[in-house]
Amino acid sequence: MSLVGRAMFSLVNWRARRGIAADGADGRATGIRGETCAYWFLRRHGYVMVARNYRVPGLRGEIDLIGYDRGELVFVEVKTRTGRDSQPEDAITLEKRRVLIRMAQAFLADRRIKNAAWRFDVVAILGCAGHAPEIRLHKNAFGASG
Repeated sequence: MSLVGRAMFSLVNWRARRGIAADGADGRATGIRGETCAYWFLRRHGYVMVARNYRVPGLRGEIDLIGYDRGELVFVEVKTRTGRDSQPEDAITLEKRRVLIRMAQAFLADRRIKNAAWRFDVVAILGCAGHAPEIRLHKNAFGASG
């Protein structure tokens, strides 16, 4: 486990102790905070990150984080919610999966990566005011077929 990753996640987690959403923050600001928290969480767990907010011209959407976990390329979708009324994982619909798969295939083609093991992980972050965020990692959350 990376000492820097552990230290930075502790700092981010301490900062988020009052909740992941700032007062008056819009959804995008909450998403950015969630992605930052997920980035350091994954680093703490040994992931080596290579890209953040990856976009492809002509395709809608983005891949939040891309990295390696023990030699396997991982495309990570981060979902953050600030209330207890819904689960972050519920926001990953079939259509969202299809978009992520197209984006991942474009990343692989653009970088000329062939015959590499790869998967999709989901980091679900549930944050309520007054509490540190609850973070759940779902490895291999869905396959390339959607």
